[in-house]
This record gives sequence, structure tokens and C-alpha cells, in this order.
Amino acid sequence: MSTELIIALVAITLIVLGLGFWFFTRRKTTEHLRERFGPEYDNTVRTLRSQQRAEAELSKREERVSKLQIVTLPRTERDRYQENWLAVQSRFVDEPERALGDANRLVQDVMRRCGYPMADFEQSAADISVDHPHVVENYRAATRIVDRSERSAASTEELRQALVHYRALFDDLLQSDAPNGGITQTGKRIRQSKSSNSHPSH
Repeated sequence: MSTELIIALVAITLIVLGLGFWFFTRRKTTEHLRERFGPEYDNTVRTLRSQQRAEAELSKREERVSKLQIVTLPRTERDRYQENWLAVQSRFVDEPERALGDANRLVQDVMRRCGYPMADFEQSAADISVDHPHVVENYRAATRIVDRSERSAASTEELRQALVHYRALFDDLLQSDAPNGGITQTGKRIRQSKSSNSHPSH
């Protein structure tokens, strides 16, 4: 067998192995992101109209959130937030628009207290999607209705639905700020608030 043929066979073998490794890595990445983001994975693919761009975007979200100082709230603080929510909910019957605005601010306060930056809505929704992928669409839907409400373009039923959407995220945030018992799926432990002497319930 000639030297040229041996070199060609080695090159082909390396190319095949490289392609096999690339496909294996892509498949594992896809499986991980599908499991991590659930419905948000499909939503991002639809929005960006490209699986490759969607996976790059979701991976960027994971990397960004892994650098944030996300905390689980102490029991006393969670109880206080629950009381505040009940007060907001009780105002809805008489003052639905005001109650919805209060719910919006309360949810944002919880997010901020947990460690999620709140400077930009789209970015905050992207951040929330990493640890709370099953309720981030509730957050988006509620915010859209709030925007309509500010233009007096939302019905009372839409306001009620927005309150339900906010409650879904609110409950998810207070139960735990990380899946898997306080460990993020990227393996980084969520820091517990120093003001708590007790463990959060699940």
C-alpha cells in the first residue's frame, strides 16, 4: 500500500471520527437543553426559526445565570410575600387595574430579591427561563396584558388572566429558586439568604 493511500485513509478516518464526535456533541447538547428548558426550548426555536440559533441563545442564558447570585428566600420573607399577594388579590374585585399593577410590582420585587436583574424585561424573562422554564411564558403573557391595561385596552377577564399568570410565576419563585432541591441543573448551588436560619420548604 502506497504512502499516499495510507495518508488518505488516515485523513478520511479522522474526518469521520470528527464528524461523529460533532454529531454526538450536538445531540447531547440538544438533549440537555430540551430537558432543562422544556417548553421554552420549543418556544425559542419557533421565535428564532433556527434550532442552531435557539440552542446558542439558550446556552448563553445558562452561562449568564450561572454567574448571578441567586438566593432562596427565608421562610419569614416568603410568608410576608404571601400575605402581600393575598392583599393584592383581595383588591382585584374592586380595583382590578390597580391590583394587577401591584401584582406586577410584587413579582418584580420577588425576582429582584432572589437575585435576578430587572433592568430590562426581555433579559429578565430570559434569565427567569433558566430556572423557571415552565412559567416564564406566564410572565410574558401577564406583562403583555399589563401593557394593554396601561392603554385601557384590556378587558376585566384579561386582567384576571394576567393575575393568574403572575401567580404561577410568583408561586414558583417562592417554592424554590432552583430546581433539584437548591442545585441548579448546571451544577451550581443556589446560595441561601443569610437572613434565614431555616431551610425553605419544597
